[in-house]
Amino acid sequence: MEYTESSVVSLISHLHTITADFTNARLAGKTGMVSSHGFILYLLSTGEKLTKKEIAEKINRDKSTVTVLIRKLIDEGLVKEEVNAEDSRSKLISLTAKGKKYKSLTSSISSDLLSVCYEGFSDAEKKTLLKLLQKMNKNVETNLGIRY
Repeated sequence: MEYTESSVVSLISHLHTITADFTNARLAGKTGMVSSHGFILYLLSTGEKLTKKEIAEKINRDKSTVTVLIRKLIDEGLVKEEVNAEDSRSKLISLTAKGKKYKSLTSSISSDLLSVCYEGFSDAEKKTLLKLLQKMNKNVETNLGIRY
């Protein structure tokens, strides 16, 4: 398909789908997880403890979907949940020692994906692309009256 200025959102959607397919293929070869699991592990790899709500916002999924994803990660022994001392109604999610071992895998997949995506790009083009996508993102967020 040939994309034009009026179909740029379709191109972005397509790119989202195929990058998820790329990630899923790499994860499937090494784990029984999908890209959303990998993204959660990657988010938690900073050592930060996050609530399900925070994770849902960062990966752009609803809280019920994140609950299912996290349940699988708990069952696999990769993450744990504990009561949030600041708000006992919520739980904090963090990596287990086993989950920390996946940091190199998720980082490697992310690095491979970026290499594929940026093939043939100059540093200036990468910066311009980022700037333009951030501008588009801000426009849509502002229009919706929310910030993801």
